[in-house]
Amino acid sequence: MQSNLPLSSKIPVREKNIILIGFMGAGKTTIGQLLAEKLGREFLDADHEIEELHGMPVTEIFKTMGEPAFRQMEKEYLTKLCRSEREKVVSLGGGSFMQEAIREACLSSGIVYHLDLSWDSWLDRFEALIDTRPILQSKSLAEVEEMFASRKLVYADNHHTIAVDAQTPEQIAEAMAQQIKAGWTREG
Repeated sequence: MQSNLPLSSKIPVREKNIILIGFMGAGKTTIGQLLAEKLGREFLDADHEIEELHGMPVTEIFKTMGEPAFRQMEKEYLTKLCRSEREKVVSLGGGSFMQEAIREACLSSGIVYHLDLSWDSWLDRFEALIDTRPILQSKSLAEVEEMFASRKLVYADNHHTIAVDAQTPEQIAEAMAQQIKAGWTREG
């Protein structure tokens, strides 16, 4: 696990939300659920929460309202969550962190973990992802690879990076939980 940015000191470390970022299919939801259980925290999947708020699946929001409308919903939900919620484990959609307002809110009020998946490992998951990820349905593989590379540059703005290719979700969640709990202990 690589540590990248210092944490903001306004919120005690023990109260900060743990925020998982990374490309679609990196395992944010699976790892987030396991991590939340290990830390005794509530797990929130941002896409699922937006679906609940707006009464329709993300795929339907993309189809009927378009990506800009979804990105606005995402920004409103996540910036509010970062201002008002504490002690959660939050999984962001793959494109969420591309919005500067979301990125700033997450980095200033939470501990941001980038789940770093290689392109080759992602390709192994592609078939399982295509039907549930609306952004994939209108792009060629070359366009997706370009998106993967550009997003990875933005994901580099985080507190911790974890390579997820060679470990199981359980191993990753356990390593994260140990690191987080050690930070809580150091805080006193």
